[in-house]
Amino acid sequence: MADIYNTMYNPDVLSCIANLSNDEVFTPPSVANAMLDLLPQELFCDPNTKFLDPACKSGVFLREIAKRLLKGLEPIYPDLQERTDHIFKNQLYGIAITELTSHLSRRSLYCSKTANGNYSVVKFDTVDGNVRFKRIEHVWGKETKDANGKSKASCVFCGASKEQFDRGVELESHAYELIHTIKPEDIFKMKFDVIISNPPYHINTAGADNGAQAKPIYQLFVKQAIKLSPRFLVMITPSRWFSGGWGLDEFRNEMINSNHIRVIHDYQDSSDCFAGVDIKGGVSYFLWDRDNKGTCDFVSHESNKITSAVTRYLHEDGCDVLIRYNELISIYRKARTMYDFTAFSSIVSGRSPFGLNTNHYGTSQKTYSDDVVYFERK
Repeated sequence: MADIYNTMYNPDVLSCIANLSNDEVFTPPSVANAMLDLLPQELFCDPNTKFLDPACKSGVFLREIAKRLLKGLEPIYPDLQERTDHIFKNQLYGIAITELTSHLSRRSLYCSKTANGNYSVVKFDTVDGNVRFKRIEHVWGKETKDANGKSKASCVFCGASKEQFDRGVELESHAYELIHTIKPEDIFKMKFDVIISNPPYHINTAGADNGAQAKPIYQLFVKQAIKLSPRFLVMITPSRWFSGGWGLDEFRNEMINSNHIRVIHDYQDSSDCFAGVDIKGGVSYFLWDRDNKGTCDFVSHESNKITSAVTRYLHEDGCDVLIRYNELISIYRKARTMYDFTAFSSIVSGRSPFGLNTNHYGTSQKTYSDDVVYFERK
């Protein structure tokens, strides 16, 4: 059998796939490999290392891991087919986010959308192989009434709107398996050395008539992955968790105070990672190390160049956010030593400065007593 992973992807189709949305962004192979480079490379020479992508879209992470394992395990398994069988059946696992992406991921990994198909490079007994998709339904909480008397309810796991996501089996539920269980360890019933992924970023929580309220859910994937206690966790997410966001304060505090994050690569412009995709606030990927706590190598990127790289602790005394710009660390520390220092955040709320929510746009005519009227300059 020819070495398929070195011969059949030219050009690489996964570099050409158009992104479906800003919430479910496909990872280019170059970014996947940059993330894999953060890991100790001896992992790819160990026949016992187990890898999991809990949010498969294109299957790029598993495919690029397979390439490294095929090279790293050659001394142990000189026969290519024996090596391929071992890697695909014992080391690579994935959970697809939709039925469509399960087919795409298996096609990328096994060269067949079905793992037991005639063209699969490894023959499994099941359609899924080790890349599974199980349709999960949301679990709706107690229904309440809004100001207009309309009933509404949200998923107790992810906050999705019942109005929008309580639908028939002909449509995807977008109830992702990893984050819709209190026991993620029961999904595969095994321990993983590495969990790596680019999870979905948001889900609508306000119903079909209000698409503006999108709740972040990527932090739920990070939390569940940590709950599985892998040796290493590598994920790429929006960078907004550094400073704020709906439901992200507790997550941020846990992340920056644990000292388990050893590397962060931060991109202020998301298009430097995902061509043509605008994710407000940029994106970043990190390495979380279970067994080694300490400082973090914080690397800033702008216009496809590294602009700064500093080894530091992510938490700064008296600061409840992650300071994004390395250059500001010394300024902040000097300001903290000033006499009678008062943080601006204690004076003005980041979410509602001057008592106005940041998503409030005013109204041209006053209807209620608390309406804020805006005036347009002619």
